[in-house]
Amino acid sequence: RMEGFGYYTLPTGTEYRGSLWDGMFHGKGELLLPRGGGFRALWDCGGPTEGKYTFTDGLEFDEEKWLYCDGYDRRFYTEICSGFKPPGIAQLTNLDPPKIIPKGCYDCGDGFYNPKTRVVVDYKRKFLRNADDDEHEWILRTCRKAWDITTEHKPKP
Repeated sequence: RMEGFGYYTLPTGTEYRGSLWDGMFHGKGELLLPRGGGFRALWDCGGPTEGKYTFTDGLEFDEEKWLYCDGYDRRFYTEICSGFKPPGIAQLTNLDPPKIIPKGCYDCGDGFYNPKTRVVVDYKRKFLRNADDDEHEWILRTCRKAWDITTEHKPKP
């Protein structure tokens, strides 16, 4: 079995970099997610004992002092770092400007969802998964769709 320091790529594209013992994550190591972000932790026999998750935009998750998008503060992380836009200019996602959603599809956070085919693809149009009934209903009920009418700021020519 694998032992020592190394790199291991899972079938999902997630990569582990760190110490291995008897084929398990053991010691200091980091899981790097294919679309960015990762989980740096101290591992014991394959399980994390302590660690820190970092989102793709660099925001670190802090369970005790979580100031991001809670019940009292609904700002996006980019708004916390850069401030609000002027009145009348909406910021619809953490990414500004937001990704353009293909016709007939929804933006479900990690990619685009086509309700006709029930397929989720990433933002580069690579297959991610087929949506089950629960995810399908959740996406239709809560996610941004290509044909939403928004009151976006239109600069004067």
